[in-house]
Amino acid sequence: MTETSILLIYTGGTIGMVKDEETGSLKPFNINKIINFIPELARLNYNLEKISFDPLVDSSDMSPKQWIELVEIIEKNYNEYDGFVILHGTDTMSYTASALSFMLENLGKPVIITGSQLPLGMVRTDGRDNFITAVEIAAAKENGVPTVPEVCIFFENRLYRGNRTYKYNAENFNAFRSVNYPLLAESGIYIRYKRKNIHKHNNEKLKLHKKLDSQIAIMKIFPGMQPSSVEAMLNTKGIRALVIETFGSGNAFTNSWFIDMLKVAISNGLMIFNVSQCIGGSVEMGKYETSRKLKQIGIIGASDMTTSAAITKLMVIMGEETDREIIKDRFTSSWAGEITE
Repeated sequence: MTETSILLIYTGGTIGMVKDEETGSLKPFNINKIINFIPELARLNYNLEKISFDPLVDSSDMSPKQWIELVEIIEKNYNEYDGFVILHGTDTMSYTASALSFMLENLGKPVIITGSQLPLGMVRTDGRDNFITAVEIAAAKENGVPTVPEVCIFFENRLYRGNRTYKYNAENFNAFRSVNYPLLAESGIYIRYKRKNIHKHNNEKLKLHKKLDSQIAIMKIFPGMQPSSVEAMLNTKGIRALVIETFGSGNAFTNSWFIDMLKVAISNGLMIFNVSQCIGGSVEMGKYETSRKLKQIGIIGASDMTTSAAITKLMVIMGEETDREIIKDRFTSSWAGEITE
């Protein structure tokens, strides 16, 4: 065994598809034969161990069940490996990265999530470079300390804080963006780390959060929205929390029917959180009259969190808490760099 050990966790997704020479169709590859597809990995001289989901999961089918499975794999192997690389489909990659950043509290080792827009089995695949560099980042240390002790997404030469990302393009190789937080690293001839942007490990013991509550709904408002649509969403059976995607810095229409419906729902126990539809900027409750009324009736602003971060953070908090005030306090405080302080 070499000095550096990396655990590769293959969940599924585009990157893991190769061409069947007999049929010509794409099929999932055998992760144990990944060196056959990326022989350059052998030259890194790392001990690369592999675990594969069985069955494999398309990222569109990713759920809290699989997030818990990932956390349990990392928990079981945490002391045996220097870092972890997760191969994952792109469609829900930001959700998984956000969820893991909250479920792995006090993380002290890199968890790098990557994938590709074209399968490894295709000539022009972007998966080869994404995979090789993700492994290098997971193994990187400075003075014996992991360089990037965070849950990250590496894609097309850029390393992002996972809970700050969103997928913005389904065709380009550069599929992800992080508008409200700068890059953690860029790769070219060298991998250049932006050390001031990287979370510093607090040396506390890893704390896991494996109980999730997904009784949450999202309501995206739009001009001309009908009262019946809002009423149906607010009365959805079983939900404990609602995330409203509002305009600009947290603004919404001020029609009395809309405000009154939200107020009644809150008085009946529903927690409502305010996330901006904009890809950049922050919710500032009360900055304009159109958000002041939302604040007055008890809606909680999500600051500059992404929708995927807000949703997964609520899942973790609600899995552990029932007190509404505690949930609100934990939601508005930064755990893993998901909020700009």
